[in-house]
Amino acid sequence: MVSYVSALLYGVGGIVVAGMALLVAFQEKLVYVPVLPGLTKSYPITPARLRLPYEDVWLRSADGVRLHAWFIKLIPECRGPTVLFFQENAGSILIFISPALYIAHRLEMVRIMIQRLQCNVFMLSYRGYGASDGYPSQHGIAKDAQAALDHLSQRTDIDTSRIVVFGRSLGGAVGALLTKNNPDKSILYVFV
Repeated sequence: MVSYVSALLYGVGGIVVAGMALLVAFQEKLVYVPVLPGLTKSYPITPARLRLPYEDVWLRSADGVRLHAWFIKLIPECRGPTVLFFQENAGSILIFISPALYIAHRLEMVRIMIQRLQCNVFMLSYRGYGASDGYPSQHGIAKDAQAALDHLSQRTDIDTSRIVVFGRSLGGAVGALLTKNNPDKSILYVFV
């Protein structure tokens, strides 16, 4: 009886340890969802669809990963504030419901932001999301955020002293880490 109970306890313990090991091994795949199953990472809609003037921007993170972003300007020579927009999880800088129905939810929110706040918006696709290369990870996305801030800080067509970091859900954590890592920059952080 004792050996049966011991074998049972060892078996259950082994299953628990194996389960924990699988969770650790696949934790980033469970946390980051760059594209929902059955959908594509490509953008069927651009800011032009909402009559927003934009620039396709390609950046390199510190570890060399190629990143895609949209820089949407209120007015071509606008030197007003610039919002560095960090998106939620699950999807690209757009958001979608099904393969047949794409909704420019994030772009619609940006359009309203631009109109009401009279600002520019810089939307970054994290590594592995949208048109950006690589695979998402906590360390990698932090590098992506820094690359976006560095890019904005070097632009001459915006007021670099008026950068506002805006994050929603996953983007809130990304923005909080970015502001923590850049105490010397005068950036405002907004979490929604």
